[in-house]
Amino acid sequence: MGELVTVENSAGVATIRLDRPPMNAINAQVQEELREASRQVSADDSVRAVVVYGGEKVFAAGADVKEFAPMTHAQMMRAAERMSSSIDAVARIPKPVIAAVTGYALGGGCELALAADFRVSAENARWGQPEILLGIIPGMGGTQRLPRLIGPARAKDLIFTGRMIDAGEALGLGLADVVVPAQDVYSTAVELATTYAKGPALALQAAKAAIDGGLDTDLGNGLRLESQLFASVFATADRETGIRSFLENGPGKAQFS
Repeated sequence: MGELVTVENSAGVATIRLDRPPMNAINAQVQEELREASRQVSADDSVRAVVVYGGEKVFAAGADVKEFAPMTHAQMMRAAERMSSSIDAVARIPKPVIAAVTGYALGGGCELALAADFRVSAENARWGQPEILLGIIPGMGGTQRLPRLIGPARAKDLIFTGRMIDAGEALGLGLADVVVPAQDVYSTAVELATTYAKGPALALQAAKAAIDGGLDTDLGNGLRLESQLFASVFATADRETGIRSFLENGPGKAQFS
């Protein structure tokens, strides 16, 4: 259990909670605790889906500028990979991950939300990659995950201007997937995670690996990856359960173990 990042598991849904008031700035300690929390939920077979949450007031307002401001070029050359890989650890959780976004998701906070599979946004949330306003660029995945999600031109607009956008625009761009009142953000994310938690765990893991792996390669290699993963799930008990239930009872009635 971390000091600034905690993990709580309830009914198969783990919540990775950032707790560094007032703005959940992602400093080196938060980065390392995010990495450990990601390892923990990945290894725990009782965890079937994950919610990343910053609390009722703010998701994460970015990296800790005060921490990296005095760094030299040589120091940042060593720190940059650590910063990026801490967010990448969240992206590599082999289970469905939902970001529950309240308040601000800016800079590193937006990049943390991008590492999730789905994003539930509060109506009053603000999103953005404002690094350009500091004379720098996103360094925790923003230049890579954002264009993959919303397209290069739209991503360049947000990154080049550094402007904040509201939840409505985030939804229209495809940055947010669901927008709800602020008080409903966490419960909505948990409800979504619970739906996935009831599914076949190994098939969900294979589907996520196929989609994410395919996005990192060409179509031919992506199709070969899909074929390999498709065949692999035929070794699982859930495949037997799902097909038997379909043949006997029709679709959508299987109870997976």
